[in-house]
Amino acid sequence: MKIKQICCIGAGYVGGPTMAVIALKCPQIKVNVVDINQDRIDAWNDDNLDNLPVYEPGLADVVKEARGRNLFFSTDIEKAIDESEMIFIAVNTPTKTYGEGKGQASDLKYVELCARTIARVAKTDKIVVEKSTLPVRTAESIQIILDKTGNGVNFEVLSNPEFLAEGTAIKDLFKSDRVLIGGKQTKSGKKAMSTLVDIYDNWIPKEKIYTTNVWSSELSKLVANAFLAQRISSINSISALCEATEADVDEVATAIGMDSRIGKKFLKSSVGFGGSCFQKDILNLVYISKSLGLDEVSEYWNQVIKINNYQKHRFAKKIMNSLFGTLSGKKITLLGWAFKKDTNDTRESAAIYIADILIENGAEISVYDPKVSQQQMLSDLDYLNSRSFEENENALIYYSDPLKACENSHAVAVITEWDEFKYYDWHKIYDCVMRPAKVFDGRNILDKKTLVDIGFEVFSIGK
Repeated sequence: MKIKQICCIGAGYVGGPTMAVIALKCPQIKVNVVDINQDRIDAWNDDNLDNLPVYEPGLADVVKEARGRNLFFSTDIEKAIDESEMIFIAVNTPTKTYGEGKGQASDLKYVELCARTIARVAKTDKIVVEKSTLPVRTAESIQIILDKTGNGVNFEVLSNPEFLAEGTAIKDLFKSDRVLIGGKQTKSGKKAMSTLVDIYDNWIPKEKIYTTNVWSSELSKLVANAFLAQRISSINSISALCEATEADVDEVATAIGMDSRIGKKFLKSSVGFGGSCFQKDILNLVYISKSLGLDEVSEYWNQVIKINNYQKHRFAKKIMNSLFGTLSGKKITLLGWAFKKDTNDTRESAAIYIADILIENGAEISVYDPKVSQQQMLSDLDYLNSRSFEENENALIYYSDPLKACENSHAVAVITEWDEFKYYDWHKIYDCVMRPAKVFDGRNILDKKTLVDIGFEVFSIGK
């Protein structure tokens, strides 16, 4: 079966970049990216590519080449479903905030809505592909909805999880470590998997495309993210030990990373991991394990989350303790709000939690981030706490210039590892902050010796 048209439901951080690259690499396939959010679709269609709703290095160039040729963005979901042979589901699956599984399980209401819409609209056979990160056996639920409420056509459900790192997503899509495709081990299931393999085969070497049963594919995504997050929490737990023993966490990380059995990746201590996947996927493992009676397994993975939360609170407390135990009436500058550099994604960013703790203790927060808007920062805070929007607006001031943000600050904290912070002229910041000048390097990216020579007191993670 040769695919002529693809539909992707969801124009966010996964759907937009993934479909843009597929369109670029497969000019023979028409790719329709659809979403109910009109503002988001308008942003994808904006002539000014700086206004794309997702910031990723290289993404604008891909969109510029493919958009209007074989890549299209719209809100006409039903038309796109009807015309496509293959439909990707790339909608948000946040952690539930209500009912059974609250605080741990994924909320699959948007996935279910997609499945019911596909079932209602489809008049011809379709291959439905899970692209969102989903709990194991979600494909079974989608298949039941499609088969029981559809129009008698045949549906094959595949799992094709994304393994993108935000900030390098386009690079990851061009040269993937692996493409994982899971499906039913039936004749029709294997044929559907082969159809998706043929699409990726346009630019991904065959040996990097791995096919499995659908359950293994779904679980592999959760486990991959859990293992990466586990390494971050592990080194962050050691950073606390290093500070107590006067060891240097970077030296410890380098030493253990030289062991080929361990390796050096994901051993950079920091204020903690964020993003849309790590915490959500670990919580999914916690919930699934507990629901299956595997309490010890559940608690093991829950500890990864606990260490991550501990690190953020520890960092905020470090700031507070250095300022004589009180933040009332004091200005603290946060450099960075995105959860990592080279993205405008703020989901689960450490900055949100650190700002919230500092505000609760009376601080006035000023923030600069090169890609995150004031509206997004306030929205993040508003979602997290019970303060009114007006209270958050009064407590958090956004600046479009890092120097302005630092004026008269009692402390400056680097939260996101943007390259510009590493290479900024810190003499200028020293000249405008309160004395004693304090810098808290939450990402261990600054040259401590240079800052000390300038006159700063420098507080690093694990040193």
